[in-house]
Amino acid sequence: MITDDCRRPPVLRPGDTVMLVSPSGPTRPERVARGVELLTGWGLRPVPAPNVYARRGYLAGDDGLRAADLNTAFADPEVRGVICTRGGYGAQRVVDLIDMVAVRRDPKVVAGFSDITALQFALWRGARLAGVHGPGAAWLDERTPPRSAESLHAALMTTEPVTVAAVAEEETFGVRVPGRAEGTLLGGNLCLITASIGTPDMPDLTGAVLLVEEVQEPPYKVDRMLTHLRRVGALDGIAGVAVGQFTECADGWDTTVADVLTERLGDLGVPVLGGLPIGHGVGQLTVPVGTPAVLDATAGTLTVAPAVRGVELSAHS
Repeated sequence: MITDDCRRPPVLRPGDTVMLVSPSGPTRPERVARGVELLTGWGLRPVPAPNVYARRGYLAGDDGLRAADLNTAFADPEVRGVICTRGGYGAQRVVDLIDMVAVRRDPKVVAGFSDITALQFALWRGARLAGVHGPGAAWLDERTPPRSAESLHAALMTTEPVTVAAVAEEETFGVRVPGRAEGTLLGGNLCLITASIGTPDMPDLTGAVLLVEEVQEPPYKVDRMLTHLRRVGALDGIAGVAVGQFTECADGWDTTVADVLTERLGDLGVPVLGGLPIGHGVGQLTVPVGTPAVLDATAGTLTVAPAVRGVELSAHS
């Protein structure tokens, strides 16, 4: 039975301030400039967090700085959305420092993907906050063309359900077990899902539709991660699996990543739908996470309830 126990932040509206944060890897102003241009074009007011361009090796500054930026964004009543610049690595190092009281007091939409899966898991655990799995502000037009921008815009600034259809050109398109499943959509990057096992942030996937996507992991590593999830019982009782893009996941062996996904997911007894343009590939689309979803593997569609709720026109100026 599908449940809807998430906390939805208010939909973003023209004039709203959104803070750009880097909870994981470092980025540069020139990489974020295009994202700022897009957000401004939607009528939003993007504001870089104080430490958004900090750098400490493979991290966007030390843990204290990254956590401080998140908490600044969550505590500031003028900030209505939190847009991550990119993924990379590092979110798991700061999630225990997040002020969940502030998150629950004034829920805000948080957008990002890849390593940001760890942040979204933490916000789900600590506040039942629905989020947005989509491109970050370090925007690349060659990977995320106009359709990708339109998809992110719709998820942030409308309260319409999001429907994503499987695409024949995607490598995972042939990964399919027909059927229909309903449940809360949870998940994101497979590495981060697996890395969450044993932590307080690993969600109970019973009755959920699991979203998985990955980049630059060879088939045997994808096999290892899915096998780990199976062995710990994380996939027991799931309602279905939405398979996104597995980008640059080839190696020299005959076994493809689609082969691995079919073998490791195909015998779970639940609907599985591959070919969804969600992840690190060209044409990445945005989906809410933490909200009710319908996975129709027979029809080839994933439909997800919005992560944001409507607000009264007088709610804020």
